[in-house]
Amino acid sequence: MTTAGEGSSIATSRVSRGAALGKLAAKQTLRRVIVKAGTIAVSETRREQLLNQADQRMARDFAAVLGQMRGAAMKIGQMLSVIDLGIVDERSQEAFRRQLSRLQASIDAMPFETVRPVIESELGPVDKLFASFDTDAFAAASIGQVYRARTHDGRDVAVKIQYPGVRSAVRADLKNLALFLRMWKSTVPTVAAQDFLEEITDGLSSELDYRQECANQARLAERFHDHPFIHVPAPVEELCSDSVLTTEFVEGMNAQQVAQLPSEERDRVGEIIYRFYIGSLFQDCEFNGDAHPGNFVYMPDRRVAFLDFGLYKQMSPEAVAMERRAAQLCSAADGEGLRELLMEAGVVRPNSSVTAEQCLQYTLDAAGWNFVDEYVVVEPIDVSSAMLGVVSPATRSFQSMRSERLPPEHLFSRRLDFLVFGTISHIGAGGNWYRIASEWIYDTPPATPLGVAEAQWRSRRKAS
Repeated sequence: MTTAGEGSSIATSRVSRGAALGKLAAKQTLRRVIVKAGTIAVSETRREQLLNQADQRMARDFAAVLGQMRGAAMKIGQMLSVIDLGIVDERSQEAFRRQLSRLQASIDAMPFETVRPVIESELGPVDKLFASFDTDAFAAASIGQVYRARTHDGRDVAVKIQYPGVRSAVRADLKNLALFLRMWKSTVPTVAAQDFLEEITDGLSSELDYRQECANQARLAERFHDHPFIHVPAPVEELCSDSVLTTEFVEGMNAQQVAQLPSEERDRVGEIIYRFYIGSLFQDCEFNGDAHPGNFVYMPDRRVAFLDFGLYKQMSPEAVAMERRAAQLCSAADGEGLRELLMEAGVVRPNSSVTAEQCLQYTLDAAGWNFVDEYVVVEPIDVSSAMLGVVSPATRSFQSMRSERLPPEHLFSRRLDFLVFGTISHIGAGGNWYRIASEWIYDTPPATPLGVAEAQWRSRRKAS
């Protein structure tokens, strides 16, 4: 398979892309067998050290393989960098997460000559399109890589160009996805559930549509153009096409840099992230579904710029009202009311044996941090445990709800909750999430200075 730094394209066939993942799984299995077989005569401590080293090598290999593959495979790696699904033993989780963090913002970029034909076939010669164009990509992600340029009217822009062949690669990855997920079937059997696969398929297909992403981003840039702490970079529509997305360039700190800031500043960024993703769901009935640490920039003026609007979702007001009512019932610990609501929504079957207590416990296990009226710093292990609690047959919560089914739009909103708190935990932020969410769950007065500023902004919008 051609690697990112040395070739002219990415592997696109199902066989070659599946083989890369298969070799990775086989290599990890062989390592652990060799370690176990070779440590019969050594101490348990030494055996654990060797297994730890094997897991860390696996983490490096995993990040390298997914980085080279791009497409759906790399997208899954980005998700796993935020939410640990138990792929490696507990002792190696931090090293695994650290390696996969390389996939959040950038990987080794392909040479510009590899992607030049993409932009020139759709828009024209680069030297005529831009006053200047830096041919060294500053970011390379799952679907494309990003360059800095300047327009003829003096604007600094970011130009995202899809990898040649990435659409075929994604189709191949989606066909291989069930096999890929079965690599860890003994750990997380239900991660290969049909609803999960369909949601991933729909999401990745949306991300390949740069024209729709441009439309999403243009609308959101207009909506938030005067927001006090949220910024959406505006697209330059005349420099966009099927495979090219040109937007305003944004300077600022990435997630790794934000994680080094004082706790008060991290908490502020975490609250902004929460308000942008979760607040938009409840207040606007739509939201950006691709929350991860590589998709925000902390600007020098203390606003947070949000990036990547390919995976953008809208919910019906009725579905949002159902989510709001469920949150109210959970906060009140009203299991009977919650069970009745879930039956009305078709989540719990009419003849189900699931009890009110089980409904309440399942929901609290999945998103308990939203219902605690105190300052909470959500740790990565909290998010991982919560997600495993709703997908792993080893947990009591799963066993009680395994025959019930969330409608797709609610499944997506639950995924969003995990990804948002995974991102917040990545920067080490805390907050009273219950008080913040009460603004849109109970229509309470703003609980924080950011809440006051946003309420004033929304009031001005309604008045204009």
